[in-house]
Amino acid sequence: MDGVEASRNFQSAKKRGFRVSRNIVRKLLKKHGYVKRKMVKSKPTGEFKERDRQFRKIARLKAKYERAGNPVISVDTKKKEKLGNLYRDGQIYSLEAETVYDHDYPHLAEGNLIPHGIYDVQRNDAMVNIGTSADTAEFACDSIELWWKQVGCNRYIGATSLLILLDCGGSNSCHHHIFKEALQALANKIGIEIRAAHYPPYTSKWNPIEHRLFPHVSRSMAGVVLTSHELVKELIGNTHTESGLNVKTNIIYKAYEKGRKARADLYDQGTIVFDKILRKLNYKIMPVSE
Repeated sequence: MDGVEASRNFQSAKKRGFRVSRNIVRKLLKKHGYVKRKMVKSKPTGEFKERDRQFRKIARLKAKYERAGNPVISVDTKKKEKLGNLYRDGQIYSLEAETVYDHDYPHLAEGNLIPHGIYDVQRNDAMVNIGTSADTAEFACDSIELWWKQVGCNRYIGATSLLILLDCGGSNSCHHHIFKEALQALANKIGIEIRAAHYPPYTSKWNPIEHRLFPHVSRSMAGVVLTSHELVKELIGNTHTESGLNVKTNIIYKAYEKGRKARADLYDQGTIVFDKILRKLNYKIMPVSE
């Protein structure tokens, strides 16, 4: 019996002359384990035959990199937001309610807000770089480069390879040649091998950043009217948890071109090597001296 059925039974009993208060019904429901619950977004919208095989491969890669003292990062772009006097879910302490526009039309926005996150799986800390232009492969790799320069290269001295855990879609899609071109440029800049491991289709929620960083960032921004990139930087920078999570933030003002195509000779140098098994989801990029 669920809550809907219980409500129907209550109405039926009332029509037959039984007097049962709602408090009694509530107590009976609680006694039998029925409480108000939120929906859980966990049911996949499709299937991928090699799902478990890829999960096992990612687990092996993580263990291997941790034993070697090499970094493992989980990356993704959080939900994009619009700047301006627009409504946002959540509540904050204030003397009176904030007044915002009664509609969220795109033309009322005053700018774009693209939070790209890098979560250090081994250290439980993160960086969120706030883009102001577009969510492109180049932007995602510039964000990772910023993390490496500010955190990674000092934390993982002597690292020989960087493992990046990613989803299958978006600016870091496993299907996009332009993302691999951007990764090649990144490997050339930081001077170490990059290994990419994509989570299978329909399993993006398993990417560690999705449940170890983004929910806490959303909580930090809840109910606040986002009037500037600097305000968002401050809000996200205040994100922390009892388990020790802290977040560094930056703003990337660079303008990015959408719709770019990868160069035709991208794979000719042989520095992008695909695994023999599940090759679309797993590959490594070796740096080339520029």
